[in-house]
Amino acid sequence: MQRSTLKAWFLVHKWTSLVCTLFLLLLCLTGLPLVFWEEISHLTGADPEVAPAAAGARPANIDALVAKALAQYPGDVPLFFGWDDHSPSVYVNTGARPDTPPPEMHTAVLHQYSGELLPAAQFNEGVMYFVYRLHTDLFLGLPGMLFLGAMALLFATAIVSGLVLYGPFMRKLPFGTLRTGRSRRLAWLDLHNVLGVVTLGWALVVGITGAINTLAGPLESAWQSEQLGEFAARYQDRPRPQRLASLDAAVATARAAEPGMTPAFVSFPGTGYSGDHHYGVFMHGNTPLTERLYRPVLIDAQTGELTAQPQLPGYMSLLLLSQPLHFGDYGSMPLKILWALLDLLTIAVLVSGLTLWFKRGSTEARLREIERAGVDENGRAEGRA
Repeated sequence: MQRSTLKAWFLVHKWTSLVCTLFLLLLCLTGLPLVFWEEISHLTGADPEVAPAAAGARPANIDALVAKALAQYPGDVPLFFGWDDHSPSVYVNTGARPDTPPPEMHTAVLHQYSGELLPAAQFNEGVMYFVYRLHTDLFLGLPGMLFLGAMALLFATAIVSGLVLYGPFMRKLPFGTLRTGRSRRLAWLDLHNVLGVVTLGWALVVGITGAINTLAGPLESAWQSEQLGEFAARYQDRPRPQRLASLDAAVATARAAEPGMTPAFVSFPGTGYSGDHHYGVFMHGNTPLTERLYRPVLIDAQTGELTAQPQLPGYMSLLLLSQPLHFGDYGSMPLKILWALLDLLTIAVLVSGLTLWFKRGSTEARLREIERAGVDENGRAEGRA
C-alpha cells in the first residue's frame, strides 16, 4: 500500500474513532443491561411470573379486558392492546388522547384468561427506562436518535478503516500476537488490534443495525403517510368514530384473514398506526424470524369489517429485523450471553483506543510504526512512537 494511501486511511481511522469513541462507550455500557432487560425485570419484580392458564380455560373477552384497564386510568382512551408471546398475559396502553407519546402512556397488564390485573411497572419509570432512553436518544427525542445514528455510522467507518490498517501492520506476525516485552504502547496497540479483529463482524452488525434503529420514527412516518394515507383518504370527510366496534370481533376477523399467523398487537384509531377510522391488527409468525415481521390487517373501527391487508414495505421489514439483531433478543440465553461478552470486548477495544490516543506520538511516527511493524516475529523492528 502506498504511503499516501496508508496515511489517508490512518487519518480516517483516527478521526472517526476519536469523534465517536466516548458516545460508543456510553452505548456499550447502557446496551449491556438492555440485553438482559427481561431477566432484570423478573429479578426485580417489575415483570413477575404469570400463572399458567387453567386446563380448558378460554381467553377472556378482549373488550372486557380493555374496559378493566381503562377503569384503572379514568379519563384515558385505549391506544394499544398486545399479547405476550411467552406468558398468558396481555397489556393495554392508555393515554389522555389518541396521539399520546410513549413516555406519557399508562400500561395495564392482565391475565389473558382470568382477566386478573397483574402488577406491572410502567414503561416510562425506573432505572431500566432511564438506561433505555440514554441508550436510544439521550433524552433528546428524534434529534438525539439521529445524532447517535451518526455516531454509529462513524463507528462503522472506524471499523472498516481499522481493518484496512490491520493488514500492513500485522502482515508478518502470527494472529493474536501480543508483544508485551517491548514498550507499553506497543502492547496496548497489539491488544487493540487483536480485540478489534475478534469483534469486527459483531461490532459492524451492531453498529449498522443501531444506525437503522435510530431511523425508526422517520421510517414509520413514511410508511404511515404512504400506505395508510391511501386508506385514510377514503374516510377524510368522516369524523373519527365515537363508538367503536367490538375489538374481540375485530381480532377474530383478522385471525380468519391471516390463518397462519397470530396477533401481536392492536392499534386503536388515532394512534398513527392505523389511521383515524381503523383498528390495526398486526399479525406475526411463530418462528424467531417471522415473529418479528408484522402483517397489518385493517378493520373498520365502526363497522368491524375487513378493509385491507397492506404489505409492509421493504424498509419497514429491514427495521423490524434490525431491532432484535441489535440487542440479540431473537434467541435464547446463550445468545444473550454471547452478545454481552462481545459488548465487553468492544468496550476493551474502545478503552485501548483511547489509551493509545493519550500515549500518541506524531502522525509520521505512527505511520513508520505501521510500515515497520512485523518485520520479524520477535518485534525487533517495531518502530518508535
